[in-house]
Amino acid sequence: MQKIKVFIVDDHAILRKGLTSLLNQEDDFEVVGDAPDGQTAVRQVGKTVPDVVITDLSMPGMDGAETARRIRETTPSAKILILTTFGTSDGISRALNMGANGAIMKSADFPDLVNAIRAITRNDRYIAPDIQEILDSDPPLP
Repeated sequence: MQKIKVFIVDDHAILRKGLTSLLNQEDDFEVVGDAPDGQTAVRQVGKTVPDVVITDLSMPGMDGAETARRIRETTPSAKILILTTFGTSDGISRALNMGANGAIMKSADFPDLVNAIRAITRNDRYIAPDIQEILDSDPPLP
């Protein structure tokens, strides 16, 4: 079985390490790297060529939307999943418009994250229900 290669971008080390540990327990996942910020991620993703990049939306320096855009330019085969604690419709929409394939809240259950990763790997767009509620209740500015 070919594993889905995952790269994690988040400014919180404990989150990166926790996700790495959980995802590596799944038979069909392999975490191939992680980065504490978008700039580091863009450099390392080009070297590791993951199938999926999970990136925080809100990070110091380069945010998740810009990280998605740059990864899409350098490694177009990588699917990008936005992971966020809180989201505004503007921030989430911006990330989706800049190349992200999906979005999910950090408060989601782990099986939901696994399903999101598998969905975007199949070229499906994954918008978690609570993210869709944000987008529906507070439409992004034009």
